[in-house]
Amino acid sequence: MNSRERLITVLRGEIPDHVPVAPDISQMIPIRRTGLPYWDIYLYQRIPKWKAYIDSVKYFGFDSLMDGFANIQFEELGEFDNPWTEVIVHKDELKIVTQKYRIESNQKIWEPLVSVYHRNNPPSWDVHPHLVKLPLIPDKYDSVEDVSKWPTGEALLKWVKEEMGDHGLVGITCGTSIVLKNSEMVYDFYDNPNKYYERRDQLIEYYEKRLHKLMSLEYKPDFIGTGGSGSLIFQTPDIFRELALPIVKRVAELCKQYNIPSHVHSCGPETALVKILSEETELTVIDPLEIPPMGDCNLKELKRLYGDKIVLKGNLHTTDVMLRGSVQDVIDASKRAIDDAAEGGRFILSTGDQCGRDTPDENLFAMIETAKTYGRY
Repeated sequence: MNSRERLITVLRGEIPDHVPVAPDISQMIPIRRTGLPYWDIYLYQRIPKWKAYIDSVKYFGFDSLMDGFANIQFEELGEFDNPWTEVIVHKDELKIVTQKYRIESNQKIWEPLVSVYHRNNPPSWDVHPHLVKLPLIPDKYDSVEDVSKWPTGEALLKWVKEEMGDHGLVGITCGTSIVLKNSEMVYDFYDNPNKYYERRDQLIEYYEKRLHKLMSLEYKPDFIGTGGSGSLIFQTPDIFRELALPIVKRVAELCKQYNIPSHVHSCGPETALVKILSEETELTVIDPLEIPPMGDCNLKELKRLYGDKIVLKGNLHTTDVMLRGSVQDVIDASKRAIDDAAEGGRFILSTGDQCGRDTPDENLFAMIETAKTYGRY
């Protein structure tokens, strides 16, 4: 089997030739491998993030379940409507700081937070200007110039799928498992709950339209991503049930009707989420099933309880094992995960969320090779 065939087999609940292996290299490792400053990718878009990712998939040779890296937007859904202009308010050898403004009644209205684009790390979003020693309203700024332009919409999806080929599956975001994203929203929810119930219903309507649009294309996604990092960080399970579960449930239901897999990525505590989504929705696959202290998941127990209902993807520790561990540590951890969850299929060997920038290549290769050899059915 090639990677595409192997993943499709597992997502159907069938048995592949060996356990698929898809370490979450996300963006730090692919961008490191380009040799460019991180701001060249995130701000100036010299190479699309998804292209850097797929190039790394081919380099390492794993089974890619690529979720959300290609930002497919449609003008008819209002997804290009952006009244904000991003400008550079500070630049030095290590960082570029930008802030956004919009024009309202012939006046500039500035966003209260800034973005910090680092040379050697991914950006920091929503930073208070005082934390980087800048005023709330800049006294000078420069335009962001020479930003590379790339295809959008279906043309972009066609390009991404051609680049991926048989190396894996391309997922497009449509839906979310998060409505409350920060502490301010939590307080506001308790003060103004109807505002968030209305927002939930608006999101369901929007994501229904977006999914129908995606499935009307000649070049369709291979699966739909409907998750969000840290779903149970600012949302208790009860709040998740009220605000986000109806969104995930509806998207997963439509995906089943269209015969396309659905996927939730949600780092952090996830045990309660696995239970809810496996028992109450048509969701196909969930990750990254992080272990303590970052998460609360026991892979063996999740497999015992829910492994016949949902595909589990995880969950080698990204710092203790992948970043700081030896090759033998990676091999041993990979074998334990395979022993815990591979029986009967419905398992993809992966990591607990994103591998760090400096994760040794040999550790990734060791994980992949272990799945191909030890993980044979």
